[in-house]
Amino acid sequence: MSRRWIQNPNRCADEYLDGIEDFIEFARRHNPGATRIRCPCRRCNNTLFESIENVGFHLVRNGMIETYSIWNLHGEQVDHASSSNAPRVDNVEPIGDPNDQVMGIIQDAFPFASTNINQEGEEDLPTPIDSAEFEQYEKLLKNANQELYPGCENFSVLTAIVELMHGKIKYRMSNLCFDYFLGVFKRMLPTDNCLPKDHKHAQKVLHGLGLGYEKIHACKNNCMLFYKEHETLDTCPICNESRFKMTSQNRTTKVPQKVMRYLPLKPRLQRLYMSTHTATDMRWHKEKRVDDDVMRHPADGEAWKEFDRTFPEFAADPRNVRLGLATDGFNPYGVLNQHHSTWPIFAFPYNLPPWKCMKKEYMMMTVLITEDPGRSIDVYLRPLVDELKDLWTNGVRTYDKSTGRMFTLRAAVMWTVNDFPAYAMVSGWSTKGYMACPVCKEDVTSGWHAGKVCYLGHRRWLPWDHEWREKDKEFDGNTERRLRPREWSGDEILEQLNRLDFAPFGKTVSRTRPSTHLNWTHKPMFFELPYWSKLKLRHNLDVMHVEKNVFDTLVGTILDIEGKTKDTIKARLDLERMGIRRGLWMNRDSDKARRDLAFFSMKPNDKKEFLKFVSSVKFPDGYASNIARCVNVDGGKFTGLKSHDCHVFMQRLLPVGIRHLLPEDVVKPIMLLSRFFSQLTAKTLRRTDMFQLRHDIVQVLCKFEMIFPPAFFTSMIHVMVHLPEEALLAGPVNYRWMYPIERLLGELKKSVRNRAKPEGSIIEAWVQYESLTFCGINDPSPPSSPFLWFFLLPSALSLRRHLSHLRCHRSLLATLPPCHLATVASLPPCHCRCHLATAAATSATAAATLPPQPPPLPPQPPPLPL
Repeated sequence: MSRRWIQNPNRCADEYLDGIEDFIEFARRHNPGATRIRCPCRRCNNTLFESIENVGFHLVRNGMIETYSIWNLHGEQVDHASSSNAPRVDNVEPIGDPNDQVMGIIQDAFPFASTNINQEGEEDLPTPIDSAEFEQYEKLLKNANQELYPGCENFSVLTAIVELMHGKIKYRMSNLCFDYFLGVFKRMLPTDNCLPKDHKHAQKVLHGLGLGYEKIHACKNNCMLFYKEHETLDTCPICNESRFKMTSQNRTTKVPQKVMRYLPLKPRLQRLYMSTHTATDMRWHKEKRVDDDVMRHPADGEAWKEFDRTFPEFAADPRNVRLGLATDGFNPYGVLNQHHSTWPIFAFPYNLPPWKCMKKEYMMMTVLITEDPGRSIDVYLRPLVDELKDLWTNGVRTYDKSTGRMFTLRAAVMWTVNDFPAYAMVSGWSTKGYMACPVCKEDVTSGWHAGKVCYLGHRRWLPWDHEWREKDKEFDGNTERRLRPREWSGDEILEQLNRLDFAPFGKTVSRTRPSTHLNWTHKPMFFELPYWSKLKLRHNLDVMHVEKNVFDTLVGTILDIEGKTKDTIKARLDLERMGIRRGLWMNRDSDKARRDLAFFSMKPNDKKEFLKFVSSVKFPDGYASNIARCVNVDGGKFTGLKSHDCHVFMQRLLPVGIRHLLPEDVVKPIMLLSRFFSQLTAKTLRRTDMFQLRHDIVQVLCKFEMIFPPAFFTSMIHVMVHLPEEALLAGPVNYRWMYPIERLLGELKKSVRNRAKPEGSIIEAWVQYESLTFCGINDPSPPSSPFLWFFLLPSALSLRRHLSHLRCHRSLLATLPPCHLATVASLPPCHCRCHLATAAATSATAAATLPPQPPPLPPQPPPLPL
């Protein structure tokens, strides 16, 4: 039977829908009586068990894994001795029980025990193992073969512990609660059962499946780590601070002042190839990626391609790992203690396909710092950078489960992802002051306006003969004859840093910086990596925080919200000082002066109407939070808007709400800005569209300079001009923004049980999560798509009825863009006709009313029901 339908990108085609029906029938026939089977869709990846009906819906919505052409996990038996890759469907057997699955997990974790060694060359031989590893393997094998109690066929000791620990992590049970239920279960079972008596003993059983971590002592003042050559010291050689706390003389163990947790990167990268589920996907970027004008993955960006051209030896093996690094701080106590901050550092592989990349299951915590390190973050990066240098130079011998051979795994960091304050810590360039832009550096146009530093001069990005360059009164009172700021290469930056002398790290060191250092605070440790200076993009501007700050500044100004508007009395006096825009000067009557409402701000009645409109909008569940709760109509302001709320507001509500409440000259650039973020944050980007966005954002910023006072232009407003260029270099922004990291930090905050030692709770919970993730039974994070609400299907809907309904509308489906097809494929019949009609009408209306643009715009999703 042909299974070419799996590769068909059109999931509404007859061939694809018939193939799904064949697969469901195959699963039912070879798993009689089974109510739940593995879901082979791209999101579940054969790691989750779903009802057979839901599996069909997932395959329509997400598509089947392209490499899953042999359905061995659903009862199909493979003849390994045959040289043909064609599946054999005549000999089948039911799916194995959970005990067989656990045995497969042990074989993945310890490949040396089940690998057929290729004797043709020594390069394929597995790495020799030590006695400790073999002892762990034997313990796991014993627990996997031992019955939970005499006569128990469904659960072994290891299977039971894995299932129970999975529930503990998923539902965030405390150790005390887990001990109680474990004791209850032990009393329920026969007296001669082998179930562990508490969490501590259960954790010992799973120790062999997990990956450990190291505790490294640090100086109290962040001067250094007691690491490698300094491991035996008892005092810091820089500040003479003691390594240990003063304790009672009767205490036998010493308590360190500060501890950093380091999770080695090499074994975690090796695990990506020990699992049969991920070893093949780690080569997707080279073997399965489509290379065209559309950017769907960081591998489509110019920075990735330039790296391949610069280091062809590294690029020759697609199994070499490209990494991204991200860090951010959070308060593990919630609101109980605002002074404590925990800073984890995460690494995530970019080799994976888009439906797996940036998911929680594939993120690796590498460092956990107990406080805000500031510029001393390089002190805590020392073990990670040392390991990254070794991974680049020597690599690590790794067993590839998909090929059954050993290979030398190498890794490289492509860039970092941080918010603006953390950007300064990691890059070494301060994001404050007159040279706050880390891209323009000392060539940025900044000045002192209304009591703060503001960033103007966006006409420099206009063509040389543009008419706006000659205007003065409409802008800052001067004509513009300068070119755009120059771009600094990594080698030029490294040469500049090598000429500067920086003070050592630590809290006790003076932070005064000479003028020759510009905004450099320290030389980043990443420049020790041999390839770091050759990268075209080393640090990313976080679009999530940029969009939120732009929204707060813009909405606060047009609504004239006290404390958030940039149109203040100081801003009006600054306009008088500059001698521009006389209509916005202070209105003086006799001895008093007042600030009249500006033309770009809403009148009180209009503002009330706008807020009522926002509070009346109802979003589907899961699309956004209840924004109506954040609206204070009487107070005329917003409170408690989260970053994603601002993301939805900026792109969906703001252009609609202000259309008839502000002058046309103000509305047009705001609508253009909304479209800019909508296209920039799309999951797929076209290079022609990015060139157009690079032109559009300059137009928007120049129009804003003619509308708003100079105090409006903060550093976040300015850095928008660099976002399209970074998208051309690194691809879609959903691989380079902080949304996945922020969600993961929220999960870590919930894992704190011991408030006296929050970092210890976090690291232990994370190690347990890693071991259960490797087992492949943990429940992955929900999809972060803003259109998740389209995918909520009624469980009673018949799969056959749904598939036949899609065939009835093929004539209309053929006229829709691809972005609507995924939506329609996941809607039940009662909603599908309405959505088809709305989408078709929206497409026709948009085509008739929108003016033609130089580059073609990507298809937009349907408008929200208001």
